[in-house]
Amino acid sequence: MVMLEFEKPIHELKTKIDELKVYTNQHDVDFSEEIRRLEERLKTLENEIYGNMGVWDRVQVARHPERPTTMDYINRLFTDFFECHGDRLFGDDAAIIGGIASYRGLPVTVIGHQRGKDTKENIRRNFGMPHPEGYRKALRLMKQAEKFNRPIITFIDTKGAYPGKAAEERGQSEAIARNLFEMAGLKVPTICIVIGEGGSGGALGLGVGNKLLMLENSTYSVISPEGAAALLWKDASQARRAAETMKITAPDLLELGVVDQMIPEVKGGAQNDVEQQAKNIDKYLYEALKSILSMDKEELVQQRYDKHAKLGQISFYK
Repeated sequence: MVMLEFEKPIHELKTKIDELKVYTNQHDVDFSEEIRRLEERLKTLENEIYGNMGVWDRVQVARHPERPTTMDYINRLFTDFFECHGDRLFGDDAAIIGGIASYRGLPVTVIGHQRGKDTKENIRRNFGMPHPEGYRKALRLMKQAEKFNRPIITFIDTKGAYPGKAAEERGQSEAIARNLFEMAGLKVPTICIVIGEGGSGGALGLGVGNKLLMLENSTYSVISPEGAAALLWKDASQARRAAETMKITAPDLLELGVVDQMIPEVKGGAQNDVEQQAKNIDKYLYEALKSILSMDKEELVQQRYDKHAKLGQISFYK
């Protein structure tokens, strides 16, 4: 289990409890009362630390290497998932997965960024940073969903689109822009869920929908905190300061009206209990989908337009 910096006091106390339990078993000494007090202290400490997480703490949790991926949630939320491959132009991009599935008996199209769980898989999936063919594959599946009147559900989890030379040569910017344009006019219900990092245009390429949901410890930003710090102060080590300034966490974005709903996470982050986190997502996803399923095609497009037209509007009068 990977331990984050702000979790060190919790880890140290857990280690002490484990040592006492081992010592008790090996030496037949009764430390049960001491263990009980320490376990009560552990619960209090977890509530204090996880209940008062700062912006940078949430950024670290969003980047946690063991954080559940799109495939983890697909396996728990949907049945009969059939993955589709390729953009019919260049090739298949493993950084974006998508296909047809059933959600509570309703046929849907599911698309999402996919990171790896280890070095080998991360290399195959390009660390969750898509090439243009990934976005074109996603768009192909979205247009197929529209043709067969299937709701679309996207999972957003990427540091950003791949910025390499080959990606630019194959039209990275155009592919993302095309997705934004086409998603804005889709005539089927579209729900987007940020489950980890939502970075830059790479996230936006799957992020235009009727509803935008966001896990409590995820982030959604136009640039990474390190990138913003390098631009603003010529010092990437000021990333913590940049993150606090940028308002990129779910609570901030919910308050700003960018996000429709924030999905609560299990204590310490989704990686601590994937099953329970999937149940949390299921509850909010079902309610969001139910609220827009009754809309006709024109209403869906208009609602999506009105939602995004409001972004960035600030009232100085109360």
